[in-house]
Amino acid sequence: MGSGMFQALIKRWRRNHRKAVVGVLGAASLLLLYCAPELQSPGSYYVAYPGNYTFVISDTPACKNSTPFLLLVVPVAPSGRAARDAIRKTWGSKKLVLGQLVETLFMLGLSGGADASKQQEELRRESRQYRDLVQSDFLDSYRNLTIKTMMTLEWLATNCPRTSYVMKADSDVFLHVKNLVRLLLDSSTAKHNYMTGLVWWHSKVLRDPFNKFYMPRHVVPEPEYPPYPLGMSYVMSMDLPAKILGVSPQLKAVFIEDVYLGMCLKRLGIHPTDPPKDTLFLVDPRHPLSDCSLSKLITTTTKSILQMVDYWQRIREAQTKSGNMCLKSPVVQVTAF
Repeated sequence: MGSGMFQALIKRWRRNHRKAVVGVLGAASLLLLYCAPELQSPGSYYVAYPGNYTFVISDTPACKNSTPFLLLVVPVAPSGRAARDAIRKTWGSKKLVLGQLVETLFMLGLSGGADASKQQEELRRESRQYRDLVQSDFLDSYRNLTIKTMMTLEWLATNCPRTSYVMKADSDVFLHVKNLVRLLLDSSTAKHNYMTGLVWWHSKVLRDPFNKFYMPRHVVPEPEYPPYPLGMSYVMSMDLPAKILGVSPQLKAVFIEDVYLGMCLKRLGIHPTDPPKDTLFLVDPRHPLSDCSLSKLITTTTKSILQMVDYWQRIREAQTKSGNMCLKSPVVQVTAF
């Protein structure tokens, strides 16, 4: 074999060997990409708020023709028509509770995806029919819940300053409106600087990158969050939306919306208030609730729309009868929508 041919073979071997190494490294990189946790870039722990957002749907008579004592606001995805309809027919249907006017609104962002235009037109038709939608022009997503919350506060501060209280409840929550109004009418309930719900005190900042709520030290250096009410449901006096908005530019908005509210409250020097009983706000109960438990709570998360409807029907039937729900728990047939 001549030296020229030998050199050519050496070059070919080196070239093929280099390709093999690159191929192995590439495969390893892909493996890491798919198997490693979805680590966020430093900026992704914050959300784009404040921003130049506007309201694209806001044709509701709420707070215009009358002044409700209590406003119920439900953040819901644009695609959540079934949840909205169920709430309209159950706990969101009440207008006068213990002599107090109550209104219900649904808060939305914009749809994403290929059918966004079609879904937007459906929302406009729904708004014309029910006049209970408020929509802002941010992308509606889990990571943008803080934006959704702050835009809700903006709308409330502008449109409903004379309302006494506002209750935020997720679309998978059952709300016992009568018990809520009874709490708010109690002489011990504050009329200003008031927020209550399932309050988390000394909540640890999670540092595990694999956790959904991971927060690095450069974003939140403290080991614990300020106290905050769990985002599934909380009620506040109507002076707080404007106050929270006033301090929000001083704090970078993190993606965990209830945590961010707690940060704003801390900046204001306000602590959330624990409810009179720790059974008033329930989250993820292990078993379906008894009639007795339902009669005593204000909110609980539910596993389905059907379960939420069941809870409401049982409460409604009990209220039409005399007697103590804690003495007997009747079985009620559930009517699906």
